[in-house]
Amino acid sequence: MDDLGEVKERLGIPYGKGSCHTAEVGGYAIEGHVPASDIKRLLEEKPDALGLVLPGMPMGSPGMEMPDGRSRPFTVELVKRDGTTEPFASH
Repeated sequence: MDDLGEVKERLGIPYGKGSCHTAEVGGYAIEGHVPASDIKRLLEEKPDALGLVLPGMPMGSPGMEMPDGRSRPFTVELVKRDGTTEPFASH
């Protein structure tokens, strides 16, 4: 798809929290370069939420690794049913 805007809107991805990848896993929205360990935790804990977001493409996140190992801290956020977010995991 060339334009994921409609998909992001349907899934409840908050404006400004988008990234380049959007998925649905186990009834949850996953937006961005979210680590697999966070997705596994989400599926195990099953919170009453829309899903996880990792805005942008943080250096060191999955798929954004640097050859020299450099990375920057990033926080995956849980999107609650009302569209607000809270920290889910820090890396």
